[in-house]
Amino acid sequence: MENKKDNGFMPVTAIPPGETIRENMDYLGMTQEEVAIRLDITPKHLCNILNGNAPITYETALKLESVIGPSAEFWMELETKYQLDKTRLEDQEELKKDLEILKEIPYKTMSDFGWLEKTSDRKQRVKNLRDFFRVARLSLIQESYAAVFRKHKQIGEISNYSVLAWLRKAELEGRSIEVQKVSRRKLKSLIPRFRGLTREEPSVFFPEMQNLCAQCGVALVLVECLPQTYICGATMWRKDKAILALSVRGKRSDIFWFTFFHELAHLINQKKKKFHISYENHEDEADQIARNYLIPDKLYKKFIEEYPYQDKKTIIDYAHKIGIAPCILVGRLMHDKLVNYQYYSDLRPSFEIVNKKAVTG
Repeated sequence: MENKKDNGFMPVTAIPPGETIRENMDYLGMTQEEVAIRLDITPKHLCNILNGNAPITYETALKLESVIGPSAEFWMELETKYQLDKTRLEDQEELKKDLEILKEIPYKTMSDFGWLEKTSDRKQRVKNLRDFFRVARLSLIQESYAAVFRKHKQIGEISNYSVLAWLRKAELEGRSIEVQKVSRRKLKSLIPRFRGLTREEPSVFFPEMQNLCAQCGVALVLVECLPQTYICGATMWRKDKAILALSVRGKRSDIFWFTFFHELAHLINQKKKKFHISYENHEDEADQIARNYLIPDKLYKKFIEEYPYQDKKTIIDYAHKIGIAPCILVGRLMHDKLVNYQYYSDLRPSFEIVNKKAVTG
């Protein structure tokens, strides 16, 4: 029995060829034991074929042709149909599970960003997501990134599937960028160049950042922020290429730059090719290295001890003197709770992504 669907016929149940073998045995008046002897197989093996627990092979099909007829092709067609029907039914069960997982993935936002085809058909959404993640079923997504979540536990109401979708997009973008051989030494030598770029506009600094990173074997990408991810940036490795991804939607300039230098710290100082994610309001040992990259501790200490550090003009002048954007210094002062953020928002412009480029919001 079959139900007709829009995309073809969907079986209600999968009927093994053994049912037809039994009918022919009855018609010919043969017992199961007799047929097993004539087929030169064990009674147990024949029982498994009759119950659909063992497949009809080409060899068995030829034997059936001789013993009970009608042809080997007939038995192989029945076996093929049975296996396809069984697989379709199993796939329907997996689809039910995937439709539940679909509820946890921000498909609409991803399609609004152009990552996926826009569709309201839930089954098509599942198919598109399977293609996007390159998995046979959506339940395998988290397993594919298991190593990431052994190290990065949930923070607040973070959505694992949203995080993994963001990481997958970063991976796809990074793989399309040509880079040279990875050189941690060269990357570290470019720290002063990167510091200087903090004073430029996004249209100037981002293309230069990408170019400098590529020279060091790092693919720098911008990825739109998905809901419930709280990601600032991430570093991942694909073969011999490092991918450094940043999320800048609605992010303040000091956070953008700090995240970039934070990920640089991981790339430069970790010899192993580790996967790393930077979440909002979550610190690790690379934070201090990043702070020192941006403002050497000696210069920062001198500023707060010898200058009126709450004065805006003083902040701007000192930042320019040491070769960084004022937002970097303000961000450091805010982190150390030396100034109140609400009085310095004009020194911390926001960035957003437009056509894969950072622009001032």
